Amino acid sequence: MYEQIINDLRKAYDRKADERDQKSVSEWKHHERLRFLTLLRDEEKRLLLDIGAGTGAHGKFFQDHGMEVICTDLSYENVRRCREKGLTACVMDFLNVGFAHKIFDALFALNCLLHAPKGDLPQVLESLRNKMIVGGLFYWGQYGGIDREGSWSDDHYEPKRFFSLLPDDQVRAYSERYFEVISFNVIESEPENDIHFHSVILRRRHSS
Repeated sequence: MYEQIINDLRKAYDRKADERDQKSVSEWKHHERLRFLTLLRDEEKRLLLDIGAGTGAHGKFFQDHGMEVICTDLSYENVRRCREKGLTACVMDFLNVGFAHKIFDALFALNCLLHAPKGDLPQVLESLRNKMIVGGLFYWGQYGGIDREGSWSDDHYEPKRFFSLLPDDQVRAYSERYFEVISFNVIESEPENDIHFHSVILRRRHSS
């Protein structure tokens, strides 16, 4: 199931790369990454892994503000566009993040882990935790607030994308299981439905 989901997502995002590359970053998302950047600077963190980086908008923001950034995405076309922006970028999925000899000061994952099936999420989080230094910071942000897993019938991407949305208590439980929770916020970004955004900042514990 995981491999089929990844293959379908890769095709969908390859086809939509141009459209996504032209979108501007919404004000609230810019506030979120700025808040994380401030924390990174306060703790003198430098090496950042941007997971599910898309076409590189967020990776470019962090790089332009002094971070050493490496981007990963499952889409070949997204990775190509990251590289066009001057970013180091590699094609990798959640369970196959390489860099055997690199340990990162921080991870940034905005609206990408919602594509990981719930059954695979524990392994994904554990794998990502192992890519961090002890005391490293992890921004985990994604839509949720409801318990729903599967493709969306009205999705305009083809193949239709798989989403795994989690209610608040499950996001908190996963966070506390693998990390120390620095902050856990809910942003009402979609007022017309029951979905909201989880903004979570985590730290790799010394005992992990």
